[in-house]
Amino acid sequence: MLHVLRSRRRLGCAITKGAETRDRLTHIAAAEGLSLRAYLARLADTLLTPAERAERAEQARAVLNAWNGYALTPAEQDDLDAELDRRLTRATGR
Repeated sequence: MLHVLRSRRRLGCAITKGAETRDRLTHIAAAEGLSLRAYLARLADTLLTPAERAERAEQARAVLNAWNGYALTPAEQDDLDAELDRRLTRATGR
């Protein structure tokens, strides 16, 4: 489990469960010349929340629609999502 501790002065973290995970993240951070805290902060800056992802997807759909009239129905969207999931599963072997 990862706990992020925030205060006005510092951002800290404590990985209290999963020593393998903590050790792996520490090793990856060190290989990049970063502390675990700095590495996790950088990683967090690259990730989106589900709400942020949904917002960006909606913005992309609006741009595509305005640009060339591209507008999927909900059923078409579901079909494409299923196809993407299938391809990702095949590519990653999961």
